[in-house]
Amino acid sequence: MKKFRDRVAVVTGAASGIGRALAERFAAEGMKVVLADIEEDALRQAEAEFREKGVDVLGVRTDVSKPEEIEKLAQETLDAFGAVHVVCNNAGVVSGFSVLDSSLKDWEWVMGVNLWGVIHGVRVFLPIMMKQDTEAHIVNTASLAGVMGGGGIYGVTKRGVVALTESLYQDLAQAGSKVKVSVLCPGWVNTKIIDADRNRPEELQNAAEPPLDPQRAARAEMVRNLLKSGQSPAEIANKVLEAITEEQLYILTHPEMNGIISTRMDNILAQRNPAPQILG
Repeated sequence: MKKFRDRVAVVTGAASGIGRALAERFAAEGMKVVLADIEEDALRQAEAEFREKGVDVLGVRTDVSKPEEIEKLAQETLDAFGAVHVVCNNAGVVSGFSVLDSSLKDWEWVMGVNLWGVIHGVRVFLPIMMKQDTEAHIVNTASLAGVMGGGGIYGVTKRGVVALTESLYQDLAQAGSKVKVSVLCPGWVNTKIIDADRNRPEELQNAAEPPLDPQRAARAEMVRNLLKSGQSPAEIANKVLEAITEEQLYILTHPEMNGIISTRMDNILAQRNPAPQILG
């Protein structure tokens, strides 16, 4: 996809982090931008700030785990702008780091946002984009955890996003479609995903839990520090725009961490048990 000016971009999880940076980058290219997020106050603030800068913007409060809300998002996009050319299925959450201590509600919440949110985004927006018969692009946000081992529920969902995107890439190529697709697999990025519980639906909240044991607390603090020291969301957004322009399937933003991917593949081919790894 080469032309961006006056085209329409839809970004989920757009009120903060990578999503906000993606929306800003698209706006800088002269695109009309639809911001979707579950966090109402942050969404409205972002929408107002975009509008103050002269961006043609629409904010739609959206829970991506609910198919009817993605369908509403698509309809509001079409009502406002008449088309959609870039869709970033970016909304994501994390809860815990171990399958051993994850509850059913943890599974339902993280799977609902991270995997089903992408599935709904593809299912709803792809037919619209294919009917337009113009260049268009879908970007699904996974993680380094999507191409390495471990990562608890988060890793399960992100590997699902990679598999979905790879399958979609093949299907679109065989159909000769003008719609292209990328999967974003970043390592550590300075976002607030570690605090995603702030947006957790009440019906998916766990019962009161005892404080974290020292080992888990130390791990959570380590992850928080790694996120703070990670790449800026703006750096990620620049790489995504480049990948869209080049019609690039895999977007690996942290080349210094590529050895983790190679080690996983080597272990698989050698049928060798892996050493434990922290999620990316």
